[in-house]
Amino acid sequence: MPKPPSSSRWIAGVALLWNLVGLLAVIADLRLSPADIAALPPAKQALYAARPFWSVLASLVAVGGGSAGCAALLFGSRWALPLLWVSLAGVLLQDIGLFAVAGAGRAPGVVPLVLQGLVLLIAIALVGYARRGIQKGWLC
Repeated sequence: MPKPPSSSRWIAGVALLWNLVGLLAVIADLRLSPADIAALPPAKQALYAARPFWSVLASLVAVGGGSAGCAALLFGSRWALPLLWVSLAGVLLQDIGLFAVAGAGRAPGVVPLVLQGLVLLIAIALVGYARRGIQKGWLC
């Protein structure tokens, strides 16, 4: 088995932390009480009311699959690729729910677009990284 690049542990570790922070954010979002939501600005309250539940579940799939996939990367397992594909699918479904259904793209400010764009780019990059690892033989 070829040796993985020296940066692979660092990349997998940082990506795992990224996904774990995302997991904590989704859990915190799910734990918001009606009083917490009522304290949000009206535009954010409307977004919470408009987003479909399947989009929230897709968020859990995205960060759960991403966390498991990055852990698999850390351990040099080829299971990283299918898990990261699941994560990417979750990100795409989450984005469809947020932007196409709930209308987050029409909200004032660019933060949701920039943040979700970054999440999507990272998910795509991780799938590509895992594919490269399998092709080069350092994920088995």
